[in-house]
Amino acid sequence: MAEIKAADVAKLRQMTGAGMMDCKVALSEANGDFDVAIDVLRKKGQKVAGKRADREATEGAVIGKVSADAKMAAVVVLSCETDFVAKNADFVKFAEEIADLAVAHKVTSSDELKALKYKDTTIGEEVINKNGVIGEKIELSYYEYVTGDFAVAYIHPGNRLSSIAAFNKSVDANVAKDVVMQIAAMKPLSIDQNDMPQNIIDKEIEIGKELAIQEGKPVDMAEKIALGRLSKFYKESTLMNQQFIKDSKISVAEYLKTIDKDLKVLAFKRYGLGE
Repeated sequence: MAEIKAADVAKLRQMTGAGMMDCKVALSEANGDFDVAIDVLRKKGQKVAGKRADREATEGAVIGKVSADAKMAAVVVLSCETDFVAKNADFVKFAEEIADLAVAHKVTSSDELKALKYKDTTIGEEVINKNGVIGEKIELSYYEYVTGDFAVAYIHPGNRLSSIAAFNKSVDANVAKDVVMQIAAMKPLSIDQNDMPQNIIDKEIEIGKELAIQEGKPVDMAEKIALGRLSKFYKESTLMNQQFIKDSKISVAEYLKTIDKDLKVLAFKRYGLGE
């Protein structure tokens, strides 16, 4: 059996990020062969991932990125079990690298993202490997993107919340930031009432009917009252109709018109951990 030197253990640790003892054991099993040792660590990562499959990865890093041509923005969520790991600089860096690759390759699905090449493996395989290296359940739990003539991303300090948006034309960076911060803070469900999902509208009507009945209103009037209350719901839950956070006297739509009467938000996405 080849002698396992401390320098070799340190080198493997630097290459993989695995613990010193794990690296020493892997090199011993691989008889000093680095490529085989890396495979040993990967297999360990797969075993750890399997053992922890039933664990909840409710912490993580939420990263928003914009492509070099500013035509696309994406949100990537790399999940883990503990806040301690979520705040680790290497973990956050890995999440950022995934997001960078996503926008660089204009990825359109989570499966496509996982299949992207990452160093000498794929993103999906490397996420599995991290289970062994870190010792927690690690997963790529969310991926969404938007495209347009101009895209923007916002990451709230702490990497627990990110929002992205796409516009129909180029816009000043500060204006774009105002919009994605509005999305982050106010949690709109759609751009306007016309693109509000019907299932959400139906749910609000049912809630409104129940409230009306509880308030003693006649059953045959409950639906009409519920429909009347939808206007308030739209004002609170659609981006264009929300009060602008920097000036509550105007809506977001009115704010955009002060910038450019033809400026429109084409799409947005928002993700917040624990919400």
